[in-house]
Amino acid sequence: MQIERLVQMVFYIINHGHVTAKELSDYFNVSTRTIYRDINILTIAGIPVLSTKGTKGGISLIEGYTIDRSLLSKEEQQSVFQGLQILQAAKYPNAETALSKISAVFRNALESKWLDVDFSYWGSDEKEKIKISDLQYAILNKHIIRFQYFNSELKRSERVIEPMRLIFKSHAWYIAGYCRAKEEIRTFRISRMKQLQITTETFEREWNSDYSIVSESRTECNIPVLKLKFSPEIAHRVFDEFHEDQIHIGEDGNYYAAVQYELNNWTIHYLLSFGKYVEVIEPESARTMLRERAEDIAKLYI
Repeated sequence: MQIERLVQMVFYIINHGHVTAKELSDYFNVSTRTIYRDINILTIAGIPVLSTKGTKGGISLIEGYTIDRSLLSKEEQQSVFQGLQILQAAKYPNAETALSKISAVFRNALESKWLDVDFSYWGSDEKEKIKISDLQYAILNKHIIRFQYFNSELKRSERVIEPMRLIFKSHAWYIAGYCRAKEEIRTFRISRMKQLQITTETFEREWNSDYSIVSESRTECNIPVLKLKFSPEIAHRVFDEFHEDQIHIGEDGNYYAAVQYELNNWTIHYLLSFGKYVEVIEPESARTMLRERAEDIAKLYI
């Protein structure tokens, strides 16, 4: 539609500063005659588009021109505002200043603030709140990071990685990067990273577009399917922590779930957190591990 092209044209000129009619016609896949007609419409609408001829001529906007808020719909203004709120929660530099300016410009569309974003977990201190921001800085500026890492078996290791991506998956934040100890791209859960240091050393490696957090986890481990039965008393946690497609209600009133978990200490401790309200139906190896761990706990109180 023409109105959409006109709006996109204004943003394109603002981003590029000085363009030619041929460049715009190629970009929007229209004739140069259409481009000049669009420019005329923009001028009539009050947008100061300058068009000069000659070898150094071209199309530009008058210096100092800013976009009027009427070019964005109320929904689009909300999207911009919410995006800045997310950056503010991540402690992105100058996000709060930008948020204040946007609030002033879009004040009619932002009468109520319905979104509140906090990347830290419940009960965490201020150090956890700034960790995302530190990692973001390291990724964008290609700084090597060092940290202590606790895996699912609670084994501690010292890691030095070239950070490349922040990933939010399945209720948790991860960072993916080239691990110098393993000499390959690895993924680390941020909540298990301690004593994070952003070094002054930089790197040049680029992100491998073929890398997938899903495919890596599935190829490294033969992950079994655990079939679980939950009592109605713990239903609130079941629906908080499992996808609705993984859950069904049995005729006995209990909740049943089938999930893939690696059989390790983390999984057993997680299942134990449900207390008597969960039963592992299968596999038998998981039932055995859970029973033995429960017996070890019971021995502490004899």
